[in-house]
Amino acid sequence: MFSNTVKYAIKASLYLAVNSSEDNKLVIKDIAAPINVPQAYIGKILQSLSRKNLISSTRGPKGGFYLKEQQYQTKIMDIVEAVDGEERINSCLLSLDKCNSENPCSLHHLVYTEKNAINLKLKQTTLEDLKNHIMQGKSVLPL
Repeated sequence: MFSNTVKYAIKASLYLAVNSSEDNKLVIKDIAAPINVPQAYIGKILQSLSRKNLISSTRGPKGGFYLKEQQYQTKIMDIVEAVDGEERINSCLLSLDKCNSENPCSLHHLVYTEKNAINLKLKQTTLEDLKNHIMQGKSVLPL
């Protein structure tokens, strides 16, 4: 359902939500190692998320990546769409171009309702929600 790039973007954003602040910016190597993603790859992902204002970054000796207060309210779907676009999350599981409710593929009816429910949850859930689950011990940081 998610591309590896989306998984890495969510992991990195969540890592920032738990471990960074405006006073504690993280550099790429400090993010890449714990989430097990190559530095160059996560660097490009983080730069893209920063350009789209889903995370923040500053340059210089005290620079790095972090979240501003309002960015904790970023919906997980915003990250998914920023990385893969809306089309991929809504695409046919068999990658058929003409799959839709009027012309369904063989898996369409099997997963349509659940897929819509997942998309709704992704649109409702914020980085702060996931951070709170981690801080309360209800889930683990995806490392």
